[in-house]
Amino acid sequence: MKKITLITLLILLIDQASKIYVKTHFYLGESVDVFPGFKLTFVENPGMAYGFHFGGLLGKYLLVIIRIFLIGGMVYLFRKWLKEGRTTNFLLIPMAMIFAGAIGNLIDGMFYGMIFDSGTVYDEELGRWIDYGGISNLVPFGKGYSAFMKGCVVDMLHFPLVDTQIGNTRIEFFKYIFNVADSAITIGVALLLIFRKKAFPNGLDF
Repeated sequence: MKKITLITLLILLIDQASKIYVKTHFYLGESVDVFPGFKLTFVENPGMAYGFHFGGLLGKYLLVIIRIFLIGGMVYLFRKWLKEGRTTNFLLIPMAMIFAGAIGNLIDGMFYGMIFDSGTVYDEELGRWIDYGGISNLVPFGKGYSAFMKGCVVDMLHFPLVDTQIGNTRIEFFKYIFNVADSAITIGVALLLIFRKKAFPNGLDF
């Protein structure tokens, strides 16, 4: 359990520190070149990894609930596996990465609206999410721009490996902007797929 806790806390620390830094130092939409093929580009999204989202506030609430159930289910699995003596790193490390990533993005959605003075909000009359200007600041808990479960996920990692203009067409690869939590989930899933026979020697016996 110590291994799971350590990995989870480390990823959460890096994830939240990077998000808070970007949100309090970057204008929404601002992009800074770090080196060729890598930028820090600040965007907010109300949905899932890599900017995907669905619906308005109802879709956002549903996503938060799904994340809570996912995290609860993983806690159950960790306890079950440890009780059974299934302590292989091929299973626990990737699962801990996925666990930390899910918690990281859940924190944004649940609490960022309550601890920052500005952020992307949903306009029910227009039926869409509205951006904001300026740079956000941290405020006392509960004094933020929005309410519980109405915050947006902060994304900033941008790897446009190809970014060129051909005629009137802009070609960009990889255009998605994501965060440390998204990365942890993606890498964790990839490791489970690569080492699935060692992680699940008896098959997917959850």
